[in-house]
Amino acid sequence: MEQKKQKVSDIRAGLENAEDLIRKMDLEARSLQPNVKTMLLAKLREYKSDLNNLKSEVKRIASGNINPDARDQLLESGMADALTASTNQRSRLVMTTERLNQSSDRIRDSRRTMHETEELGVSILQDLHSQRQALLHANNTLHGVDDNIGKSKRILTAMSRRMNRNKWIIGIIIAVLIITIAAVLYFKRVK
Repeated sequence: MEQKKQKVSDIRAGLENAEDLIRKMDLEARSLQPNVKTMLLAKLREYKSDLNNLKSEVKRIASGNINPDARDQLLESGMADALTASTNQRSRLVMTTERLNQSSDRIRDSRRTMHETEELGVSILQDLHSQRQALLHANNTLHGVDDNIGKSKRILTAMSRRMNRNKWIIGIIIAVLIITIAAVLYFKRVK
């Protein structure tokens, strides 16, 4: 009798483990891509149904409504089925855990790549900012040079006009002197 109670409690513990595994598989399946997700959710529904059937059989066995021989047979077959299902579910859980670890590794790699890209972007922006500052400085310098060239051009134009005016004045003075010298010489000869 004690051995039967022990087997029933073992079966219940196995059923609880199976239920936990099914819950974990359900959470994992819901996070997958839609085409894989529907197939896995259908299998999970079958597993839940089988688990519920096993639970109801265990309740019936534990309540004592069947004869002892049938109970022993059900306990042994239920235990074998539960162990097989538990082994299958554990292997699936291990595969799911492995896929989850691979996904975590890919996410870590993606984050590292994202940080490297972000650092590169910041570096490029800093370079662009310093180049912008250099261009603004060169622009201001060119405006200053342009202003100075404009002033120089006006000064040179004014100097050129004065030079031309001075040439005309000197030319007129020379002409007046030549005419005066010629008039003086003419009058000296005539006298």
